[in-house]
Amino acid sequence: MEERKLTKGDIDRVRNIEGFPIAKDEDIIALSRPPYYTACPNPFIEDFIHEHGTPYNEETDDYHREPFAADVSEGKSDPIYNAHSYHTKVPYKAIMRYILHYTNPGDIVFDGFCGTGMTGVAAQMCGFPDAEQEYLFNSKMPEIKWGGRKAILCDLSPIATFIAHNYNTIINVEDFEREAKKILSESQKECAWVYETYSVDSNGKPQLDSSGKPINGKILDLIWSDIFVCPTCSKEFSFYDVALDVNSGAVAEQFECPHCSSLLKKKDCNNAVETVTDPILNTIITRSKKKLSAIKYIVGKNRLLKVPDEHDILVQNKIENYEIKTWVPIERMTEGRESRRNDKFGITHVHQFYERRNLYVLSDLFSRIAKSKYSEQLTILFTSQLINLSKLNRYRPQVSFPYNPLSGTLYISSLNCESNCYVAYENKLKKLINAYSLIKDNKVIISCQSSTKLQMLDNSIDYIFTDPPFGSNLDYSELSFIWESWLKVKTNNNEEAIINKVQNKGLPEYQALMESCFREFYRVLKPGRWMTVEFHNSQNSVWNAITEALLRAGFVVADVRTLDKKQGSFKQVTAASAVKQDLIISIYKPTSAFVEKFEKRAGDPEMAWDFVSQHLQNVPKAPDSTGKIEVVSERQDYLLFDRMVAFHIMRGIPVPMDAHTFYAGLRERFIQRDGMFFLPDQVNEYDERRQKMELQDQQLSLFITGEKSAIIWLNAQLGQERQSYSEIQPKFLQDWHRNKFEQMPELLDMLKENFLQDEDGKWYVPNLSDKADLEKLRRKRLLKDFYDIYIKGTGRIKNARTEAIRVGFDECWQERNYSLIVKVGDRLPETVLQEDPALLMYYDNAANRM
Repeated sequence: MEERKLTKGDIDRVRNIEGFPIAKDEDIIALSRPPYYTACPNPFIEDFIHEHGTPYNEETDDYHREPFAADVSEGKSDPIYNAHSYHTKVPYKAIMRYILHYTNPGDIVFDGFCGTGMTGVAAQMCGFPDAEQEYLFNSKMPEIKWGGRKAILCDLSPIATFIAHNYNTIINVEDFEREAKKILSESQKECAWVYETYSVDSNGKPQLDSSGKPINGKILDLIWSDIFVCPTCSKEFSFYDVALDVNSGAVAEQFECPHCSSLLKKKDCNNAVETVTDPILNTIITRSKKKLSAIKYIVGKNRLLKVPDEHDILVQNKIENYEIKTWVPIERMTEGRESRRNDKFGITHVHQFYERRNLYVLSDLFSRIAKSKYSEQLTILFTSQLINLSKLNRYRPQVSFPYNPLSGTLYISSLNCESNCYVAYENKLKKLINAYSLIKDNKVIISCQSSTKLQMLDNSIDYIFTDPPFGSNLDYSELSFIWESWLKVKTNNNEEAIINKVQNKGLPEYQALMESCFREFYRVLKPGRWMTVEFHNSQNSVWNAITEALLRAGFVVADVRTLDKKQGSFKQVTAASAVKQDLIISIYKPTSAFVEKFEKRAGDPEMAWDFVSQHLQNVPKAPDSTGKIEVVSERQDYLLFDRMVAFHIMRGIPVPMDAHTFYAGLRERFIQRDGMFFLPDQVNEYDERRQKMELQDQQLSLFITGEKSAIIWLNAQLGQERQSYSEIQPKFLQDWHRNKFEQMPELLDMLKENFLQDEDGKWYVPNLSDKADLEKLRRKRLLKDFYDIYIKGTGRIKNARTEAIRVGFDECWQERNYSLIVKVGDRLPETVLQEDPALLMYYDNAANRM
C-alpha cells in the first residue's frame, strides 16, 4: 500500500466507530502513520484486505487443519519482547508456531486484542527465521511452509497500538541510533546538574581532589521514604531510618519508634502529611510527606551509597523551585479503583507521579524528541521507561535490578527509587536497537478501536490468534493512563471488556462485550478456519463466560489444553478447575454449507450426527506430545454429547435426542478405540500409531466438584477395573473438592444410580443396554426432585443438586417452557449459574428466548 495522509475527513468517517479514542484530531493525526497505523479506527483496512487477501470460495476451498497440540516453550528474553513493557504479552516465537501450523505464506492473520503487536511480529517473522529457529521448528513441524504472513491488529489502547506499530516498522537502525544519542547528549548538557553529587568518605565528609575541590559523582538512584506518625507518641519518623537494614537490604516487619521505643508495624501508623503549592497546577494540595533518605552514585567504576549532605539538600531545594518551561501532562487521573488508589496520598494528577527532578528531565527530553525526524521511535524509547522513572519504582535493595515497579497496579511503595533518566535511556537504547535490527518487514496494518465493530469484510481472515482481557485481572485503561497522557491520546473505555465496578461492568456486561467481539471475529473469519485463544484467569465463572460467549458467537471448541509453564508442555483438560493454569483454546468456524443445512433441518436427529462427523474431523486424532498417545477428551462420548447439545441450545433449537440414544447412536455410526470415537478415514491412522506407541494413562486428576464430574471420575476408575465401595471411597474423598453450593449425593447413591454391582460386591460400568435403562431411571428420579423441590419451593435456593436442575432445565427446554428455566435460575445462588456452564447456557438462552 502506498503512503497516505490521515485527514480530518478520514477521521470523521470513523469517528462513530466504537472505541474511538479520547483525543483532539490533531493529536491523533500527529501520532498516526497512515496507512499502516492510525491512532483511531483505521479507515484503510479494507484496502489492505483487497490488496493482500484471497477471496473465500467454499466450492474450491480444500483447507483442513487439526488443532495445534504440540508443546510450546519460549522464553521471554527476546530483544523484541523486552524492548517495551506492557501489562500482558505472549512471546512472538510461541505465536509463530500457531501461525505456521494454521496458515500458508501470504495469508492474513488477525488479532483483535493485539496489545503490543506480538502477533504481527510473529506473522512477519515467519518469513525471516534465524537458522536455529528454522531447524527446531522443522524438526517438530515438518509440514509447515515458511514465508511471511500479513497481519491486521486491533486494540482499544492507543499506547498498545503505538508500540505495536513500532514493533512492525522498518527503520534505518544506525541513523536512528545516532539521532537518539544526539538528543540524549544535548539534553544532558542542559539538565545533567540535577544528577550531580559530591563523593564522601566513610564518615560522610566530602572527598577532595588534588586541587582541593570536591570530587563529583553521578547520581544513579535517589531513595525516598515515607514519613509516618507514631500512634503512641504522635511524633514523626522516617520508614527508611527505622525499618531498613542498610547492610542486608532487609525491611523489618516490626520496628521501634525512635522517640518512644514503641514496637510498631507499618499498618499501625498513619502517613504524615504536608500542605504545599503545586507549581504546575498553581494550587495548594495536601500530600503525604516523603524524605530523601539516601543517594546511590558512581565515581569512576565505584558504586557508592551516601546520606544526603548539605550540598544535596541545596540542589534538591533548587530543583523543587525550578520552573519547568516545557510541556508536561497535567491530567487528572481517570476514574477507577486503580488509577485513583493514590488520591489519599495527594497524588491525583499524572505529573505528580514523578519527583520534580525526573519530571524536569523528562519534559526536556520529550520536547526535543517531538522535533526529531525519528520522533515516533524516540517516543517508544521515551515511554519504555516512564513507569520505571516514576514514584511507582520500588526501592528493593536486595535486588540488583534498579527498576522494580509492581506490575498490574499503580501501587507506590513506602520506599521508592528515583532513577537517573539518562542512565535508564542509555541502557534501554541498546535493547531497542537490538529489537529494531530484527524487524524485516512491515506488512502489518493496525487500528486503535474496539473489536466490537470491525470495518472488515466478511470471510476475509485466514486465522485468528488472540490473548483477550479476562475478567477483572487487569484494569488496562487505568494502568495505561500515564503513558497515554504523554501521547495526548487516551483509551475510550466504554467498550473495554473487563469487570470493573467503577465502569459499572460486572460479569454479565463483560460477557456481553466479549460476545460482541467474538461475533465480529466469527463474521470476518473464513469458514472452516481456526481461532486460538489464550486464557489466564483463576475464576471458573470467567472461564464459563468466555466459553459461552464463544459458543453464542457461533464457534465450536475443539480442544482445550493447559500450558505447563515450568515444563513448557500442554495437557488436555476438561475440568473447569484447570483455569488456575494458562489455557490454550482451539476453536473453529463451521463451514457455510453445514450451517445452512443445519438451519434448514433444525431439530432433525440426522443433523446431530452431521455435527458429530464435522466435529470429529476437527479434533486431534492421536496427539503424542508426551511420547505416548494421549486420550482425546473431545472424542469421548460424554463430551461429544455436551458439544452437540450446546450447538443446538446456542441456536435456540430443541435437542433431538437424549443421552442414552446419543450414546447408542455413536456406537452404531462411528468406530470406537480406547474409549474414543473416530471417522472411518481416521481410524487407520490411529490404529497404526497405537501399534507403535503406548496409550498414556488418562488424567484422573479432574477434581470432583459436583455430581457430573463425580460420575465422569467414577466411569474412569471403574472402567479400569471393578472395585468395591471400600476400595473406591478413599480415592473419591481424596479428589473431592467440595463446592459450597452443591448438594452432593452420597457416593453409594451415585454408584447405585449409574453403575452395577457383581456377585462379589464390586461395582463396574454397565454395558450399553443396561446403561440406557439406568439412565432412564436416573433421569426420572432427577426430574421428580426438580419438580418436587425446585419448582414447588419458594425463596432462594441455598444448596442445589445441580444434576437435577440440569435435567430439569433440559426437559423445560424441550417443552419450550423458558419461563420455568428463568424462574428457577433466578432463585439459584449467582455463583451456581456462573460456575456451571450447562446451567448458564440454558438460563441465558431461555432468558433471550423470553
